[in-house]
Amino acid sequence: MKLVTYKHSDGAGRAGVWTDAAIFDAGALLGREALDMNGLLRLGPAALDDLRGKVAGRDPQGPQTVAAALTNLLAPTPEPPTVRDFYAFEQHVKASRARRNLGMIPEWYEIAVFYFTNPAAIQGPEADIPYPEETQELDFELEIACVIGTPGRDIAAADAPQHIAGYLVMNDWSMRDLWRNYEAKLSMGPAKAKDFATSLGPWLVTPDELADKRQGAGADERYDLTMLARVNGREVSRGNAKDLYYSFSQMIERASKHVLLKPGDVIGSGTVGTGCIFELGPENVPWLKPGDVLEMEIERLGVLRNTIVEEH
Repeated sequence: MKLVTYKHSDGAGRAGVWTDAAIFDAGALLGREALDMNGLLRLGPAALDDLRGKVAGRDPQGPQTVAAALTNLLAPTPEPPTVRDFYAFEQHVKASRARRNLGMIPEWYEIAVFYFTNPAAIQGPEADIPYPEETQELDFELEIACVIGTPGRDIAAADAPQHIAGYLVMNDWSMRDLWRNYEAKLSMGPAKAKDFATSLGPWLVTPDELADKRQGAGADERYDLTMLARVNGREVSRGNAKDLYYSFSQMIERASKHVLLKPGDVIGSGTVGTGCIFELGPENVPWLKPGDVLEMEIERLGVLRNTIVEEH
């Protein structure tokens, strides 16, 4: 099932189910009004199972539907309680450190690390991304993310998959020069260098749709999903979600240590190998500029497309 947040006629974001024929309003199908994504996820797995059954065979011309157009969509989780972004692909970590003439450090292999980014700066598919005037080195970062469905604290990695509502594409936009020149030197990054936009979408795909792509189980669960990025139609990056050094189960175990993870919380993987300009080298892929169109695509999870525009 592909869960989405669509723009209702009243201007609010409503939770829905995407099909090629239509978007079905989740609240209407479940007999509840005005459900947003966080509200839908708080109803729990049983509600999602009920929703899946109600969508099957439903008339796409019925009163509970809207047109299935990407321009109708917001980010699947437009207002997540928190967004944690990990650093979980070894290839990216090695290559990025090598660009700074640094070797790997043993601590990276000892603990999964993450930073918090701004849940109020979430952008959806087809959204325009204003170019921050204080940077000359705007970068994309191709990531896969999961969204928490079932809440939990101190979750064991072996039990973590049952807490995942689904997976989606993530683009963690970055101002590389701001981070390098200030935040990294002051041991305060990434902070404002990541604070301006994070794109998510186009939909949240529930794990049952990915069952044939699953490898391993429990703490070792991963998915064989091709990941690629295009700039103005040119493919510049290709990787695979199965290459995660730390699985999402391990990330969730770390993220939930001492704290409660809530429905709607986003857990990002960090950049896949080759998944950003900093790693590829600006001599090969120029820093982004207004007018550039970015497409982040993950097999089964769809295409997340955004255009960079002048900031006003």
